Amino acid sequence: MTEPLPNNGCTGDLNEDAALRRLLEGTAHETGERFFAALVENLAKVLQTDGAWVTEYFPESRRLRALAFWMDGAWVHDYDVDITGSPCEQVIESVRLVHIADRLLQLYPDRPEVKESGAASYMGMPLLDTDQRILGHLAVVDRRPMPPKPQAIALFHIFAARAAAELRRMRAQAQVRESEEKLRALFDSAMDAIIEFDVNFNIGRVNPAAEKTFACRADDVVGKSLAGFFSEQSCDRLELLIKDIAHRDPGARSSWIASGLQATTASGKAFNAEATLSAAELRGEMLYTLILRNVDARLEAAQKIHSLTAETAYLRETISAVGGFDHMIGQSQALKAVLQDVKQVAITDTTVLILGETGTAKELIARTIHRQSRRASRPLIIINCAAIPAALMESEFFGHEKGAFTGATQKREGRFALADQGTIFLDEIGELSLDLQAKLLRVLQDGEFAPVGSSRARKVDVRVIAATNRNLPQAVREGMFREDLYYRLNVFPIQLPPLRKRREDIVPLAAAFTQKFAQRMGRRIEPLSEECRERLRAYAWPGNVRELQNVIERAVITARDDCLNLDKALPDGAEQNFKKSSPQAANIHAGSSRILQSGELQQLERANILRALECSDWRVAGKNGAAELLGMNPSTLNSRLRALKIHKLRNNV
Repeated sequence: MTEPLPNNGCTGDLNEDAALRRLLEGTAHETGERFFAALVENLAKVLQTDGAWVTEYFPESRRLRALAFWMDGAWVHDYDVDITGSPCEQVIESVRLVHIADRLLQLYPDRPEVKESGAASYMGMPLLDTDQRILGHLAVVDRRPMPPKPQAIALFHIFAARAAAELRRMRAQAQVRESEEKLRALFDSAMDAIIEFDVNFNIGRVNPAAEKTFACRADDVVGKSLAGFFSEQSCDRLELLIKDIAHRDPGARSSWIASGLQATTASGKAFNAEATLSAAELRGEMLYTLILRNVDARLEAAQKIHSLTAETAYLRETISAVGGFDHMIGQSQALKAVLQDVKQVAITDTTVLILGETGTAKELIARTIHRQSRRASRPLIIINCAAIPAALMESEFFGHEKGAFTGATQKREGRFALADQGTIFLDEIGELSLDLQAKLLRVLQDGEFAPVGSSRARKVDVRVIAATNRNLPQAVREGMFREDLYYRLNVFPIQLPPLRKRREDIVPLAAAFTQKFAQRMGRRIEPLSEECRERLRAYAWPGNVRELQNVIERAVITARDDCLNLDKALPDGAEQNFKKSSPQAANIHAGSSRILQSGELQQLERANILRALECSDWRVAGKNGAAELLGMNPSTLNSRLRALKIHKLRNNV
């Protein structure tokens, strides 16, 4: 039973033994904040003061925050104070016990807490860490004088030592907790699977990456044997490694498992893994850590990167080869009927066979179908079956393994692999060999193929659009095309009309091509004249849209006076066909020729240019230059100057 203490304050005699028993009994079973509460309550009672408190010190803000504050028999909560100008500042600055026996209010008249409490005396002491860093502060106050008493000061030192020890313990515990939290965060955030186990292969802990790798929950595997997740051969290997590293020096207890392990997920799916094994001794027991990574996933990712690289290279080649138009131009009924078919079939995954003469824009129709389909976000892969040598065709279609044939120095993805989830356009399908036709049929039927040099089939999801200018039914009858493949391809045929059957589209197409080539060459070309329109409509266009494009490009290159030059662009027989088909146009053309042959027009043009040059002081380009006065491009004017042989040095006579 605790002895009662006389209520005569610090001025009376203290029973040190009873005070120490009170301290020990009051705090023996408490830790943390409850310890500090018991400490200050018992301190106030032992020293018989009105108040006592223990605080934690924050040097950055120079503030004290109370861990426990006992005053007048009650608790003061949320006490936080700036030490500047207070008796506590003396304790912190001098790092020693400070005892103010009386006249506290006179010494600190500006401190509101001193004024409000009416305290007359104070005793405080710093709480130090092992490196003498200030952790906090212990203090008592009383409304009576507190003369120095050796017993009271000795007891105060004992209470302060206990408070400092507990505060150090709490700080150390907080640091350990913070360290454990950081370690846990690192453990949980690791990308590789981490498994901790003991010498009996019993799993102690796994991280989230291990849960994902082995397709299981931590709660379901902790306490179970590691052997359930590895092949028998891999378990034997792990046992040998465990025995080996257990006898090494503590700093060398780790091993890289270079050739990997054969692991199995909880669902039974096998995979190859590379790993490191390390050991640590804890309380006389060896614990092991296995850090592993699914190599199959890495190889799959590498394969995906390789595939995307090949796809990117292919798409760059395709973009550079695109003619510059991504839509059909024209308003003819024949074209509208084709576009209606395209609209109907595009939203399906149906195989399409595009039929038409050379140059009728079969590839553009294929692009339109792909762009309007559900596969538009995936690539459209194009193969011209007539442009690839027969010996390389299978490799182009299906890819090859490294060493599959002479020159195959590395693995390569085929066009069907690149088109997975997308569309493949097989142009000139009628040129395929019978052997390759059989392999293409397998892709259409089963959705799988085998790369050259590989015995393993690969699944793909590809929509096929084929095109040809050949008569495939005739080729089937002649044994040059497989009948079963023809019917697989001919699910939804689209027949493209030749340009001669959609003559109302010739002029819009020619105008679009003119604008495209003029922009590319940096030239200005006047809109098509009526004569040009008649001549273009009169021609038969055996090469269809492609021939029209080539003719317009030549006409832009050889243009005169910003006008298309169809004289050199159209084939030799086109002029006669034009005159026969349109007598009125022939008269217009003949009249134009007569005007251009006379010197009257050239003389008029020469005189006009000379006047402009004289007005601009022979300056061709720039503001108020001759080109601006004439409304011409400076380069065009320079060309006319050379043609008309106008030179300033000759005085232009």
